[in-house]
Amino acid sequence: MRIGELAAASGVSARSLRYYEQQGLIEARRTAGGWRNFDESMVERVVLIQHLFAAGLCSGTVYQLLPCLQAPPEERTGVMERLLADEVARLQDKRRDIERELEILQALREDTASGGNAAASRDRASPRGGTARWDVSSG
Repeated sequence: MRIGELAAASGVSARSLRYYEQQGLIEARRTAGGWRNFDESMVERVVLIQHLFAAGLCSGTVYQLLPCLQAPPEERTGVMERLLADEVARLQDKRRDIERELEILQALREDTASGGNAAASRDRASPRGGTARWDVSSG
């Protein structure tokens, strides 16, 4: 199947498919004329890649995961479980950072709505203590 056919079958643009090929996520045989010729199994692989990207994984992690995901369970080495655990931990850290930032912004919103003291509100809201990002005071 040609790249346009793979794009239509998978719902992924030809440009993205070229990127996937460049990153080693998919592969194509080349015809004598240089045209890409993809195996039918690439449709399922491209859909899987899309799911992994939607989960927030980068192409390097996807590259590492694909062989694990496609190996029979008895041939898996635990690499996939470790990579996924690392990604879960990364996303949990990111969520904690976002929650902390939301708390600070919410405190600022409440403080400005009530006409209160921003510095006191900042110290109360900042889980780290100290200076919050939105503190613009000079002292």
